[in-house]
Amino acid sequence: MRLGIPVEWLQGIENSALAVSIRQSLWLYPALEIVHIVGIVLVVGGAFLFDFRLLGFSKKIPVADLAMHVLPWSRRGLILVIPSGLLLFSTNAEALGKDPIFWLKMGLLAVAGINVAVFHRITFRSTTAWKTGQIPVGAKAAAVGSILLWLGTIACGRLLAY
Repeated sequence: MRLGIPVEWLQGIENSALAVSIRQSLWLYPALEIVHIVGIVLVVGGAFLFDFRLLGFSKKIPVADLAMHVLPWSRRGLILVIPSGLLLFSTNAEALGKDPIFWLKMGLLAVAGINVAVFHRITFRSTTAWKTGQIPVGAKAAAVGSILLWLGTIACGRLLAY
C-alpha cells in the first residue's frame, strides 16, 4: 500500500480489460501519449504566456485581453490531459502507485490547481489594479509559482518515463 491506496486496487486497474488492451495495442498507447502531450502543450503554453505577461513581458497586450484569448485554450487542454493521463496511469497503475516521483507530480498538480483557483477567485477579481496596468505583487507571485509548478510537473512526468 502507498499513500492509502491498496495494492489490490492498483492491480485491478492495471489488469482491467481497457488497460490490457491499451498495453497490448501497437498504436493505442503511443496515441494516448501524443494526446497527453498535446494537452500539456495547450495547458502549459497558455499558462506560460499569461504568466509571462503578469511578470511584465508584452506590456502592450492588456492582461484581461490576453486572459480571454489564451486561458480558454488551457482549459481545453485539460479535456485532453485528464482522460489520457488516467488511461496512461491504468496501464502501469501498480508501479506508478508505488513511485514517489508519480506522487510528487500529483502533489505539484494539486498545488498548481490551488494556485490557479486562488488567483482567479481572489487576485484577478480586483479589477481596479488591472485597469491601471499595474500588476499586483500577488499576481506576480502566482505567475512565478505557476511557472515553477508546471516545470516541476513536466520534469516529474519525464522522469516517470525512464
